[in-house]
Amino acid sequence: MAVKKGDMVRAICEKLENSLEAKASDTRFPSYLFETKGEILDVKGDYALIKFGKVPTPNVWLRVDQLEEFK
Repeated sequence: MAVKKGDMVRAICEKLENSLEAKASDTRFPSYLFETKGEILDVKGDYALIKFGKVPTPNVWLRVDQLEEFK
């Protein structure tokens, strides 16, 4: 999936589980990663910086292949 700044996405649970990112942190990912719209703020190589939801949550870097368009 080609992504660009401003796209709305959400994380794909199956691709995030057992990933390098999951092994490097707490594997209990918050539900908002999969259930709310996330706006891509920046893209660097294979990773995108995403801001999720309207409530204060930390921005997160995820691999582009772990994302899908949020319709």
